[in-house]
Amino acid sequence: MQMIKGGGAALTKEKIIAAISKKFICIIDQTKKVNILGSFPLPIEIIPIAESFISNEIIKLGGQPKVRKNVITDNGNIILDIHNLYIYDPIYIEKKISLLPGVVTVGLFALRGADIILMGTKNSVKIIEK
Repeated sequence: MQMIKGGGAALTKEKIIAAISKKFICIIDQTKKVNILGSFPLPIEIIPIAESFISNEIIKLGGQPKVRKNVITDNGNIILDIHNLYIYDPIYIEKKISLLPGVVTVGLFALRGADIILMGTKNSVKIIEK
């Protein structure tokens, strides 16, 4: 299941965990479930010197980039949050952004999404399987 992760700025570690996992299980609350990816900002970990270039490329894709203030990743990089980029072709967008020079990781999990999602609701946990 395709999703956006990285609100806590650990998207590179999460991508590594997803890649090495036989089964990738994610826990969310019901407010995170959306019909179209991009309803929440898409985080991208970038090398600081590439901020201007990557921001311009994201604008060309229709997004509105904004540097996440006061956040440095465990890798010493910055997070660029992309607002208002509604993602109708997640695999294309993940590949396109990942190939930009200076991008470390994009928080779009389309190529390797979750196998199981545990979604907390008001009174229970719903299990969603691929």
